[in-house]
Amino acid sequence: MRQSLKQLLAATGGALGTMAAASTVLAHVVVIPVNPTPPTAGAWEQYTMRVPCERTDPTVKIVLKIPQGVQFDDYEPIPGWTVSTSQTGGSQIVTWQATGNGIAPGQFMQFPFIASNPSTPGNIAWDAYQYYKDGTIVTWTGPTGSATPHSVTQILSASPATSATSDTTPAGTSGVSAPAAPTWSAGWTMADTVILTVSIVSILLSGLALAFALRRDNAR
Repeated sequence: MRQSLKQLLAATGGALGTMAAASTVLAHVVVIPVNPTPPTAGAWEQYTMRVPCERTDPTVKIVLKIPQGVQFDDYEPIPGWTVSTSQTGGSQIVTWQATGNGIAPGQFMQFPFIASNPSTPGNIAWDAYQYYKDGTIVTWTGPTGSATPHSVTQILSASPATSATSDTTPAGTSGVSAPAAPTWSAGWTMADTVILTVSIVSILLSGLALAFALRRDNAR
């Protein structure tokens, strides 16, 4: 019986560890394009910054450093939040400041805005700084795969048809097509899918280990 209990604890511990790793990957500040078509160089884009609160204190401020070559333009007002822009070291900085309770623990909020993509294709990194009510600051500025990664967007080359459409967009529309209906997967990546799948498999294997252990004990 003791051996079975040890096996159960080991299997359960492994499953919980995998689930913890999955939650760490999923719980970070990301900036994602709303339009389902891949972002193209020189085009106007609607982005959404998704901010989860993963501590016991609420998130009360988010500072986003706009990547080089990107121009922040408009933002969607969010009740309970003010928005301000500034320049630091040649970089554009956008700050969302809570005027109320902010983002409660276990919740997330989305902050839409419009920006122009850089004129050349490549990857752009969105450095973000998350401020909690207790004074803690989480810097989402690390490389992909780190504990606190920044969000990365791949900008593709614009096709001639896309460029023509962008050039003929009427003034005042910012060149942004109607946003696609939001989906539950906001920012979901292949890595997230793999880790979630591994977590589910680990839980199933833990259940099977427990069932076999109990069956073996009963047979004795």
